[in-house]
Amino acid sequence: MSLTFYFLCHGETIHSREGRYCGALESELTPEAQEMVNAFVLAYQSIPWETIYISPMKHALATAKPLADAVGVQMQFRSGLKEMDFGVFEDKSYEWVKEHHSESYGDWMTNPAWNSPKKGETSVEVASRSMLVISEIREKYKNGNVLVVSHKTTIQIMLCSFLGIDLGRYLDRLDILAGSVSQVKFGIHGPLLQKLGDRSYLVSESESQTGT
Repeated sequence: MSLTFYFLCHGETIHSREGRYCGALESELTPEAQEMVNAFVLAYQSIPWETIYISPMKHALATAKPLADAVGVQMQFRSGLKEMDFGVFEDKSYEWVKEHHSESYGDWMTNPAWNSPKKGETSVEVASRSMLVISEIREKYKNGNVLVVSHKTTIQIMLCSFLGIDLGRYLDRLDILAGSVSQVKFGIHGPLLQKLGDRSYLVSESESQTGT
């Protein structure tokens, strides 16, 4: 027996559709994201879930709750699963940040492991808090299937931590889209990545909405 994690990135939000940073801010799911959520429930409700851990952000809750209700599993909220705090970049468009915070943005992109957006978090800080949640889960559950509903950057960073990838390279190594599922099995030899950013459960219309 082994413990398998399913990392679900929340559905597309208004911020991600508009190309704006959203880490510490709440955001609403788009109508298309609701279709993603419904498709996820249909595809994954037959799995025997041990538990469901989620970020307390409302767009993560809106993504996780339908499955939790369908399978009768109580959700466990953990702040360690929140998205990276993008500091002064929050609510700003990607292009606006590049133009108006070029120095801070450049420093961040050079080495996000140790450099953060101004007043935001580094990827090392995100890894520290999120991996505490993973350690908690692994301590409580030795076998079975665990759903973790979190956010794009946080999932990228957790996967880098599992795979021994430099935390400063998470943007260059792993692509995580809205509504995607990444699967990691823990066995006697440690973490095994079985699925990365999979959205094969989606209908073609939703799959074409790339989202972040």
